[in-house]
Amino acid sequence: MKIFITAIGTDCGKTFVSAIFCQALKADYWKPVQTGKIRDAATIQELVSYPVSVHPETFLLKEPVSPHLAAKLENISISLENFRMPELGNHLIIEGAGGLLVPLNDKGEFFLDYLEETDNETVLVIRLYLGCINHALLSINELKSRNLKIKGLVFNGDDSFGAVEIIRSVSGLPVLLHIKEQENITKEVVLNYSNQLDTHE
Repeated sequence: MKIFITAIGTDCGKTFVSAIFCQALKADYWKPVQTGKIRDAATIQELVSYPVSVHPETFLLKEPVSPHLAAKLENISISLENFRMPELGNHLIIEGAGGLLVPLNDKGEFFLDYLEETDNETVLVIRLYLGCINHALLSINELKSRNLKIKGLVFNGDDSFGAVEIIRSVSGLPVLLHIKEQENITKEVVLNYSNQLDTHE
């Protein structure tokens, strides 16, 4: 099973959710494009309770900005042709950068294009904030318009305005997990949510 973790925007909790899926499936982890000094791969290793196999990033960039800009600042060209999915006999969790339409380069390539070239199932992480309904449904419509496999939705945060139900009912997609606000994210928190996760294997 190969699962691509994406979100409706930045800071939605993709790495936290990736750790939960890794823990639940005892999966390997790969982030093709990493921007910024904090490596999500290191965070994954800190949060899971087993010796996770972390595969090296294809592009490891210094500035915490959009991949296309971070690459340009280092005179590097990101291309989907360079993406080489790890070959393994285990489940693999793949974490994207930002959302589906975050640009990878100036040629108009996005993570959405990468998904079209693979048979990965997609999990969409939805941070609950005012405006998330619109952002979530737009992301879901993009995935559906390209006939991509959507495994389900993960909600992150407190739902004070009925967003979960409207997104679930309009999209018709399963809710795999709803994460509440967490003051601290620890191995114990990840393990607890991994036991609640519906992976639909």
